[in-house]
Amino acid sequence: MNSKIFLTTIAFLLTLLFCSAQDTKSLEGTWNLTITEDGKEVPSWLEIKHSGNSALIGRFCYKFGSARPVSEILLSGAKFSFSIPAQWEPEGFDMQIIGEPAGEGLKGVLIYTDGEIYNWVASRTPKLAYNENLKWTKPKALFNGENLEGWTALGENQWLVENGILKSPKPGANLRTNETFKDFKLHVEFKYPKDSNSGIYLRGRYEVQVADNAGLEPSNILFGGVYGLITPNEMVAKQAGEWQEYDITLIGRRVTIVANGKTIVKDQNIAGMTGGALDNNEAAPGPILIQGDHGPIELRNITISVPK
Repeated sequence: MNSKIFLTTIAFLLTLLFCSAQDTKSLEGTWNLTITEDGKEVPSWLEIKHSGNSALIGRFCYKFGSARPVSEILLSGAKFSFSIPAQWEPEGFDMQIIGEPAGEGLKGVLIYTDGEIYNWVASRTPKLAYNENLKWTKPKALFNGENLEGWTALGENQWLVENGILKSPKPGANLRTNETFKDFKLHVEFKYPKDSNSGIYLRGRYEVQVADNAGLEPSNILFGGVYGLITPNEMVAKQAGEWQEYDITLIGRRVTIVANGKTIVKDQNIAGMTGGALDNNEAAPGPILIQGDHGPIELRNITISVPK
């Protein structure tokens, strides 16, 4: 990191420690960030809330990884700042996020672990309507058992179809449906080899973890969890090499996950996007995306129902 930038940043952050707090109501809540990195826009997510009488804490989810706790958000006039220890980023300094209100949103800069500085803007996460009285269509096949029709690999394709099974034999591109969906009931059957890791992204934004975690305690980063956000009631993963299944209902932000016949998440709100989201336009329909950039996975009987 450029030493001048580093010293300037540290000086700024130290100054914040001795400044009076602003009215924080304009900051509190959840925010969808769009970070401009090397000419590309990448989605991120931030939560700011009170702890006690005046302290601000929160969570931050970068473009990959899980939501990370923010133990203290510092204030100076209209500006705020916090740091985030590295998770999957290259070694270096803790990431620094500095922001301020901008109209009805926020704007600021992110100083990456290598010292690069990126601009970002943010808008409040949208409220998504929940309708508990939906009637559903009959399930429609998303995978025809013969080829990749209806799907697109997001990169160099390693996906193939053999004997009616959709396979990613090695790490490579993620795979998404060409069609997009708002509310739906998704059924998917899958299996993986020992120690493998994958995931199913709902609307391309919320990852339900698929991983070899049989016998472990439930966690929001393990089998059946909404990655980094929602922990299942229990661990119901089978052993590697066995066929397993998810039945997932997503209405608005509320998700219910039935795994291997047991309800492990029931009507839980998904607070924001998980790492690896395609975009942050949460009010829009999005695709079903299968993670192919981690470990091998096989799938079959992928079907979806939507509201009538």
